[in-house]
Amino acid sequence: MIKTEEKPRHITRWLVLLLLVAVGVVSMWLVKPARPEVSLAGETLLEHPLVTLPVLGNISLTNTLLTTVIVDAIVIILALAAGRGIRADGSPSRGIANVFETIFEALYNLVEQTVGKKWAKQVFPLVSTIIILVLAANLLKLFPGMESIGLIEPSTSGETGHVTIDIVPGLVGLTATETTTNAYKLVPFFRSPSTDLNFTASLALIAVVMVQFFGVRANGPRYFGKFLNFGRFFKMWVKREVTAFDAINPFIDIFVGMLEFISEFAKIISFSFRLLGSMFGGAVLVVVLGTLLPVSQFGLYFLELFFGVIQALVFGVLTMVFIAIATKGHGEHANEHNEVQEAHA
Repeated sequence: MIKTEEKPRHITRWLVLLLLVAVGVVSMWLVKPARPEVSLAGETLLEHPLVTLPVLGNISLTNTLLTTVIVDAIVIILALAAGRGIRADGSPSRGIANVFETIFEALYNLVEQTVGKKWAKQVFPLVSTIIILVLAANLLKLFPGMESIGLIEPSTSGETGHVTIDIVPGLVGLTATETTTNAYKLVPFFRSPSTDLNFTASLALIAVVMVQFFGVRANGPRYFGKFLNFGRFFKMWVKREVTAFDAINPFIDIFVGMLEFISEFAKIISFSFRLLGSMFGGAVLVVVLGTLLPVSQFGLYFLELFFGVIQALVFGVLTMVFIAIATKGHGEHANEHNEVQEAHA
């Protein structure tokens, strides 16, 4: 028998990782961190508003808005870097280009299976942009310094805050000691956009509007027939003989149309609060349990990573499903319109 040489096991990296974990746990036990303020709305960083609009009012620079700009910049830089790694024949030449090709190929196959080949090329840019943007926003919250570095401001009179401590000259921190006199709170510079209702509601509104756009593009004006279905109601009055069944069905169609109309607005609420609830709840869980039981914070970060990826995919997949339903049409008129479109194509 030929004896094969065993490859040496490189355990240095694991020892360094365990050392970092041990140092983090011990330091958190020795110096218990202050529990951050839990706020649903994004905190304002500047005293004066950035711009004042007639309808929207004052638009201030919040930590979620600042992080949104950073997320956009990261996505654009990665896209440019991946684009520069594409050869003239369309094949990737660099590592980041290979990564993006793998991701987009998987996303395109998913879009094609959901909405069909006819609409895949038109729906793919919208869905992939939403997924990449939400994924970047969700993963950025796991970086060190997010929601832990910012401005220390005095708490409102009567509210509970924390006692300050000088870390180094010019750098102040908060202790876990809570007080109502000379109390201070932390306003972080950076906070995940997914924990702000403005971000999730904006994406939800864009998604639902694009669903209507593709529905109208696929079925024409007849697409609105599922909301205003008065066809059988008008036919009922020109019939010579009307049965009880014929008299009830038109009102059922009108009632179903009203439900369809309400459901479009319900989609906006569902989109917004599904992503907001998952990301904001996870952020609160990490900071609260991290101050009570420091060891649990490492496991929670892996859980947040999992939920961040899942929620980005869920948002994109639901958008695809709603677009697929809208493009399929509603009733026999939509089928006729689709047949005419295919004949012209």
